[in-house]
Amino acid sequence: MNHLDFRSDTITHPTEEMREAAANAKVGDDVFGDDPTVNELEQIAAEKMGKEAALFVTSGTQGNLVSVLGHTNPGNEVILEADSHIYHYEVGGISAIAGAIPKLIQTEDGNITPEMLENALRPSNIHFPDTSLLCLENTHNRHGGIALSPHSIAEVARAAHDHGLSVHLDGARIFNAAIYHNVNVKEYAKEVDTIQFCLSKGLSAPVGSLVAGTRDFIEKARKIRKRLGGGMRQAGIIAAPGIIALTKMVDRLKEDHDNARKLAEILKGHGYKIIEPQTNILVVYTDGKFENSDEAVDFFKSKGILCVPFGPNRIRFTTHRMISADDIKRVDELLS
Repeated sequence: MNHLDFRSDTITHPTEEMREAAANAKVGDDVFGDDPTVNELEQIAAEKMGKEAALFVTSGTQGNLVSVLGHTNPGNEVILEADSHIYHYEVGGISAIAGAIPKLIQTEDGNITPEMLENALRPSNIHFPDTSLLCLENTHNRHGGIALSPHSIAEVARAAHDHGLSVHLDGARIFNAAIYHNVNVKEYAKEVDTIQFCLSKGLSAPVGSLVAGTRDFIEKARKIRKRLGGGMRQAGIIAAPGIIALTKMVDRLKEDHDNARKLAEILKGHGYKIIEPQTNILVVYTDGKFENSDEAVDFFKSKGILCVPFGPNRIRFTTHRMISADDIKRVDELLS
């Protein structure tokens, strides 16, 4: 059976133009700073984010870990939203490798407010760890791909800075957020110290993410990346598709958002309760129809539709470039 694959936007294939760019990329040894294509990608990324510099990393997980390592010392406390990707899906790296202690703030929609932050901060006490970093996420995966506004990010970032904290934004899908709010992506990066974003999701590059920040921080992060085994040699071969991702693939993300909304209407028509999608992620509740999320995933697979479990009573669908408007219509037919 030829399944419709909604498991993630990470399953997007590179475009033919990306494949050609990879084959023809000018390369050098990136550890020596000699790869012209990597250098170009990092410059484009920094300019897009309105930051001084950027660093090409192998993945969003590595980019977040490099950033946490750069902002903390072992034993420091890091404040995160309770359903954050860094806490749930990055193998505990901030504790196992950075030696940081996560402190979680539970929210209704992934949005940490200044008041929530104030309540989470510890008083000065010899028994307590020093809190040094606030990590934010946008779009917020486990809250249904919700796109937080630039204002909400800026507001809590300023509050964190007032208390001497650094702020890192896990912006894996930050361009989706910018498109939803119809703003320049620089508005999200303006008040945070560092931002990580992915090339290998809806932007369709085969691999890679970037971290952007001050020039001094990025030089520090470059050394941390090397310590993690992330120093790359002729990386221009994978950076070249990233350039195309950043310069030609951003605007098309709106199509994914439109398809997610169309899919939501179809699933509602079949009696499913959903979290209304803002971007390209659609979360569907399984209680009342299935015993658990695994049973729901198996049911949809039997119909030719791939999705993923998303907790005990939820499943997730993600729209992307490999799914067309006609494919969305097919879902209705497959479920009928």
